[in-house]
Amino acid sequence: MGKSIFLHCMTPEELKQIIKEVIKEELLEVRKQLEKKDSEVLLTRQETIDFLKIDSSTLWSWTNTGKIDCYGIGNRRYYKKVDVLNSLVLLKVKRA
Repeated sequence: MGKSIFLHCMTPEELKQIIKEVIKEELLEVRKQLEKKDSEVLLTRQETIDFLKIDSSTLWSWTNTGKIDCYGIGNRRYYKKVDVLNSLVLLKVKRA
């Protein structure tokens, strides 16, 4: 038989805490699944340009220099969203 909870042995606060923990675990799992799904998304050239707010010549340059990986089928080019996000670099800005 599965796990059993005896409500007569716990306070309302303890029950509330258990429910809170279970909901938190489930939400984290849903978040992981959504992030995994989002990372598998393929973007077209135009979608990548719009996503990064750059010019098409910039995307062409970054692709040719290997800054962003590109995948192709026939004459179509696609970019994995996860690769685009991973290509971003944190810039250190000096503060006065």
